[in-house]
Amino acid sequence: MKLIGIALAGALIAAGGPGVASAQTMSYSEAGALIARSCGKDITRFCAKVNMGGGALRDCLMKTQAKLNPQCVADYKAVSDSLAKRAAAQAAVPQVCKADARQYCNGVAYGNGHFLSCLNASTRVVSTSCKQALADAGWN
Repeated sequence: MKLIGIALAGALIAAGGPGVASAQTMSYSEAGALIARSCGKDITRFCAKVNMGGGALRDCLMKTQAKLNPQCVADYKAVSDSLAKRAAAQAAVPQVCKADARQYCNGVAYGNGHFLSCLNASTRVVSTSCKQALADAGWN
């Protein structure tokens, strides 16, 4: 149960960091699992009494960064970068894929992920930039 809390904490604290990763983004569960593996002992050692919500755990890790194992610091940065890229891609998909949606999904009803389903079904023909935005958003 404690590991689940650490994994969830990892996903929550990672969402606060800026940056851009160069490859497809990782999922929140992948991010939490990576932070749990790399930082679990450090979280238990330095931040055990910190409430996970509201960025308090992130703040604790940043405050104790000099004492953390180097792999924890590196993985925390990678998770932060990837999740920031995922959030940016999710915000950008409507604009990046607008022409593709107009061309390949004409007549598709709005809402309930219909455009997303249509774009994913049309991956052979949609633009490279739209495919990449969907992948980076975690929506493919």
